[in-house]
Amino acid sequence: MYVAHSFLSRLQIGNTMRSRSILIAISYLILLHSFHSANWAVGQADWTEVELPAPSDPVAPMTGIVLWDSHEQVDTDAIKLEYSYVGYDEVVRQQGVYDWRVVDQKLSAIASRGHQAILRFYFVYVGRPTTVPQYIKTLPDYREMTAKSEGQTTSFADWRHPELQRFLLDFYSRLAKRYDSDRRLAFLQTGFGLWAEYHIYDGPFQLGRTFPDKALQLRFARHMDASFRQTPWMISVDAADDERAPFARADELRTLGFGLFDDSFLCKQHSEYNAVNWQALGENRWQTAPAGGEFNYYTRRDQRMALAPNGPHGVSFTTAAAQFHITFMIGNDQPEYQSLADIRKASAACGYRFHLEQLETNGRQTRGVITNRGVAPIYFPAFPAIGNVLAEQSLQGLLPGARLSSHIPAVAAAESFHIACDRLVPGQSIPVFSGEQ
Repeated sequence: MYVAHSFLSRLQIGNTMRSRSILIAISYLILLHSFHSANWAVGQADWTEVELPAPSDPVAPMTGIVLWDSHEQVDTDAIKLEYSYVGYDEVVRQQGVYDWRVVDQKLSAIASRGHQAILRFYFVYVGRPTTVPQYIKTLPDYREMTAKSEGQTTSFADWRHPELQRFLLDFYSRLAKRYDSDRRLAFLQTGFGLWAEYHIYDGPFQLGRTFPDKALQLRFARHMDASFRQTPWMISVDAADDERAPFARADELRTLGFGLFDDSFLCKQHSEYNAVNWQALGENRWQTAPAGGEFNYYTRRDQRMALAPNGPHGVSFTTAAAQFHITFMIGNDQPEYQSLADIRKASAACGYRFHLEQLETNGRQTRGVITNRGVAPIYFPAFPAIGNVLAEQSLQGLLPGARLSSHIPAVAAAESFHIACDRLVPGQSIPVFSGEQ
């Protein structure tokens, strides 16, 4: 009996001690929770909103209406991009000798105006000799063809020759090595046929003779995709024609990272022909590569009415820009018909448009939410930043309507918050809108 009583006594004492320990632990957890809750509440109360001033310029870098670099009104903030053709023979005259001065001079002049360049290298231009380097033209078995195109005597390259094929790939290897990371260059256009637009609609179209065969086009596309890792490269939507190009039917090519340009944008038959080509080459291609082009020149009305409320054929540029997710559109004749204010407004309807939904700081760090209210993403790394302190996540590829939440370990002020992008040239900044802007 004594033994049993002693055992029960120890058991009761043990239970009492365990109960007290449990009560103490529970009390500690309650106090700890209350402490953290109080701190969390104080921390929440410490967050204060930061208001940004309206951006001084609504046109985002690397977007909008484009003028040629030779235009008399090109030095304006209504545009952010300038366009220029470049012939291959302006860079290369002798085999293996590359003189990039003409390209550097163009890029530097364009950057000095606070703009970036769109360059298009071409072999064939209506009414002109080809830009095939002279050393190739003098080879005994290289034979160009000369014929009428649009009523003008035009020369066509001889794509049978192995040296022209070799030169093509070598040229872009060297171009990429020199300029792929150059902030002065926004986009690169390339291709074959008239004006490098992937067609010879008037003239001697001969696949493998006056136009590269599909095997060479395949090699070229793969080579471009491997060579350019930072600068977006683009081909004409006319490359969708499977009689002259392999892109529409080759699954491999459709996965390459090229963008598209459409040099007869807003033409009367756009919905019947051009739109089909856009779709054939990838209707979602704009999500990762730029979409652009040029207002068409089929009639004088097409240029005069390009920015009219209903466009030249019942569709406004703003509507079409949203439909095709346009980042830029060459409109070299537009200053003849429109004010710079209207051109600036049309430019602002292109590309990305970052809207600050929220920006708060607690004296130690900053948090914010940015929405892309534009029609296309930005195609270069761009980070919410306070001074030199950047958020971890980039805005690159943020689709229209999508939002990005950012945390920056620095204190925000209205004058210190910005979008940092290494691709900007001096004098440029990415506009950030807020409120009802």
